[in-house]
Amino acid sequence: MKETLICLSIALVVGLLMSRLAKILHLPAVTAYLVGGLLIGPFCIGALGINGIGFNSLEQVEGMSIITQTALGFIAFAIGNEFRVSQLKTMGKQAITVGILQAVITTVLVDIALIALHFISPDLISLPAAITLGAIAAATAPAATLMVVRQYKADGPLTKLLLMVVAIDDAVGLVLFSVSFGIATAFEKGSVSIISVVLEPIIEIVLSLALGALAGILLNWLETYFHSRSKRLSLTVAFVLLTVGISQVHFEIGGVNCGFSLLLVCMMTGTVFCNICTASEELMERLDRWTGPINILFFVISGAELDLKILSNPLVLLIGVIYIIFRSAGKISGSYLSCMWTKCSANIQKHLGITLLPQAGVALGMALTATALADGSVVRNVVLFSVLVYELIGPSLTKRSLLAAGEIRPEGKTSARSENKPKAPVSLKG
Repeated sequence: MKETLICLSIALVVGLLMSRLAKILHLPAVTAYLVGGLLIGPFCIGALGINGIGFNSLEQVEGMSIITQTALGFIAFAIGNEFRVSQLKTMGKQAITVGILQAVITTVLVDIALIALHFISPDLISLPAAITLGAIAAATAPAATLMVVRQYKADGPLTKLLLMVVAIDDAVGLVLFSVSFGIATAFEKGSVSIISVVLEPIIEIVLSLALGALAGILLNWLETYFHSRSKRLSLTVAFVLLTVGISQVHFEIGGVNCGFSLLLVCMMTGTVFCNICTASEELMERLDRWTGPINILFFVISGAELDLKILSNPLVLLIGVIYIIFRSAGKISGSYLSCMWTKCSANIQKHLGITLLPQAGVALGMALTATALADGSVVRNVVLFSVLVYELIGPSLTKRSLLAAGEIRPEGKTSARSENKPKAPVSLKG
């Protein structure tokens, strides 16, 4: 226990110190936290084997899953705040259309590339692995995107659409993966299961949305019994923890596997609560400040979890490079075409795709499921490689796109130790 607490405190301090360096280099704090995690991970300082100083093994990092799952729950709850009725009326149809089309186009492009690679050289990658990787390519990391938006206080049409699309992307990715993984399994076993390909993903989405809606209603009802800000905040935290815990439950009914998606449950809880609670905006602001340390730990632990051993495997690097190229092309072209079709502004058409490149937790979860395939280790290692690349450069690309779109506005130097003094505008006289 004491080693765990010391390790977590060091992880938090290292993440904070790295963020100071990142600020000098004009990099997002998310990138700093990930690099900090790599430094104290099992392939750097952790390899020294000193208890409490860094993570000594990947198993130790995976043992911190309760923190990463909790952080994802709060992140999803915060994203649910973006689905307010007022925004859904103006951007709802666009978000749904873009969220579905860009994911499908990305999956199709990666499928085409990897299936072609299979037919060119069957020894490099199997057909089931190629199909599964195509579906995993659709997944986007909501955590990195939200953290960049928060750090730079990005605001505008692109930012609002981005957060909604990232949330919708989870549901779409879940369906695409379930269908593709079912087809891949059928190729290996020689039989197709309609239950696993169609029924189970639909049940998971419906159950997740229903549980989230119920939790949001109950949270709003109980919140009316408390008037203290601290108690209302504590109640909100309790409900997020509750939904994270319940979403881990899996059961079977009549041979059908039933479960929940953590991100969908918490997102729906946030959506319902923020639309029916009159004080939700104030509570969300207080919750954002409270969850700061948890979010830092989430990214530091994610950085420590990145397996650098895969960089020594030429096969993984080759497939990984192809995967990254065609996934990036799919996200950018898919977003551009769907935004153009839904008549989004030229600014959104140009920049949305790049902001959807980050990939992490959801993809890793899918890759873990895919290890059941005969070629599952290749799928997992390729996804690990892509996450390593996307998580280190994705936040910076997101920042640059939001900056180019004019939705990140330069501010004066801010400090909790002194009064904020924005830079004076440059005079054009004389």
